[in-house]
Amino acid sequence: MSDLCLLAASLLNQGQLPGKPISPMPLSLGAAAIAFSPNCQPTLTKGTIPGAEANQPEFSRSSAAQFLTQSYSPLRLLPESTLPFPIPTAPERSPRLLEQTPQVPQTQPVRQIARPSSGSQLYQQRLVALSAGRTYTRLPVDSFYESWINATQQPTYEQWISLLGQEARAIASGQGSNRLTVLVGDSLLLWYPPEQLSSDRLWLNQGISGDTTAGILRRLSAFSQTRPDTIHVMAGINDLRQGATDEAVLTNLRQIMRQLRQTHPRAQIIVHSILPTRLAALPTERIHRLNQNIEAIAYQENVNYLDLQPNFIGTDGILRRELTTDGLHLSRNGYAVLQAALR
Repeated sequence: MSDLCLLAASLLNQGQLPGKPISPMPLSLGAAAIAFSPNCQPTLTKGTIPGAEANQPEFSRSSAAQFLTQSYSPLRLLPESTLPFPIPTAPERSPRLLEQTPQVPQTQPVRQIARPSSGSQLYQQRLVALSAGRTYTRLPVDSFYESWINATQQPTYEQWISLLGQEARAIASGQGSNRLTVLVGDSLLLWYPPEQLSSDRLWLNQGISGDTTAGILRRLSAFSQTRPDTIHVMAGINDLRQGATDEAVLTNLRQIMRQLRQTHPRAQIIVHSILPTRLAALPTERIHRLNQNIEAIAYQENVNYLDLQPNFIGTDGILRRELTTDGLHLSRNGYAVLQAALR
């Protein structure tokens, strides 16, 4: 016989209860959920809350007699919404633990910005920008996307000269008191990323892919009406690719320096060294010798010379691999190095 049955029998025999009478036990025990059978064998139903003590209840004589003579159905668990005490919740983590817990980084998708990747696309973008009264060097690289994305017709050399002349005239008429820097050269300057150009001035890009020192000399008058404070000149590599002699290259560069000095006497003229390549047909020794002569001519013509060799040449004596796309043209990293040199 269980302890509860022995207690009930003892109370009946004595005829009284010690101390104060206790009110009858309520039918609902809440979350304790103890169900009694007639033979006084307690059975714990499912759902008992761990860690909660269930104390044995005391009964008065009449209550005990009633309890022993009546049969009760096992008690059911109350729904969670009617439980007489709150449901335990997980404790809040301390600030120190939060600091020690590694946070999962929120990865953001990398947005690929469309930009012209061919001469036909770049030409069309600049032409549309000019028609809209805008300077492409001051616009996002994907501007007028719908107008140039499907462009395939390669512009001629004459068309490029015409476009550059129109851009120069637009700058000349709208420059005002703004500072202006002009880039004159071949594809190395033509593809200079516009987003790398500083915003403290206007920029006029007069580069044409494949152009030589002779071609550049003939078209300097295109921006003669502008008022630049700085002019960068980078030319000569295409001359070497096309079989020009060193003497021809140096003669043309001297004439370029003189004409720019005469037309823009207040401008700072900076002539760049010819960049090294990774092409066997253009040996570094020849380029180095040419650059020495270009530096000497620049001194004679009272213009500045910018030696880019230390920035671009590797330990093997040629253009660093990570700075070029094909051994001749510059990569993104290459233009970043050039940007740092222009500051």
